[in-house]
Amino acid sequence: MDVILKLEYVRLGRTNLLISRVAFGAMRLTEAESEEEAAEIVRKAYDSGVNFFDTSRKNPESEHLLGDALYDIRGNVILSTTTTSKTVQEIKNDLESSLMDLHCDSIDLYSLETEKFLPMPNGIDNIYNTFLDLKNSGKIKNIGIVTTNIDTAKKAVESGLYDALQFPFNMIQTDVAEEIVKLCENHDVGFIAMQPLGGGVLSNIPLAFGFLRQYESVIPIWGIKSMDELNQILYFNEHPPVIDEKFNEDVETIRNFFN
Repeated sequence: MDVILKLEYVRLGRTNLLISRVAFGAMRLTEAESEEEAAEIVRKAYDSGVNFFDTSRKNPESEHLLGDALYDIRGNVILSTTTTSKTVQEIKNDLESSLMDLHCDSIDLYSLETEKFLPMPNGIDNIYNTFLDLKNSGKIKNIGIVTTNIDTAKKAVESGLYDALQFPFNMIQTDVAEEIVKLCENHDVGFIAMQPLGGGVLSNIPLAFGFLRQYESVIPIWGIKSMDELNQILYFNEHPPVIDEKFNEDVETIRNFFN
């Protein structure tokens, strides 16, 4: 299938992975009308140039749907998934289940979802060392942290131990996130923006898309459940909003409404 691609690709920090600036969040694939539709959505994204697909072990069905859709092109995409487990054995079990559902031998970015706990080398919990062992064995390629806690995010980035960070960032949650974005740039850590639509409270996709597009190192994960949603995101990638005085006024109006 011949597709004219206009997606941009950026380096995800020290991972050196070249990631499409339109990233696919697969958690909501379970809301698609059928497994067939879920597969069609994923393949349309891939055919349009999207190469980064993110999911989580919290939603095994999402992993399964994504794995089925990408089965024959796994080598052409970058897969990210997470674990919320807090013991070595549970993390290992989660990873094996993720590998099985995603139909692959390794995960490109494997992240721990955490709030106040941050694994460190040689900790009594042995979690960080376990992640390193998994990386050395080739089962995971890069280690990440997913958090909404500002202190945990800062510690993770400044530690130099983690390759990428997922943190909430959208046009109504800016000051803290902008600080973290800059910190990630300074430490060569990839920044992945969770909740680009504020967890569903933002409905103005052009404004949300245009706002994040201003940050060249930021990879927003767009949660997609339908072909219509995917087409909207792809459209605004092809026709990004003009960042002018009117755009900034509209963003400020929405910020003031929610804050």
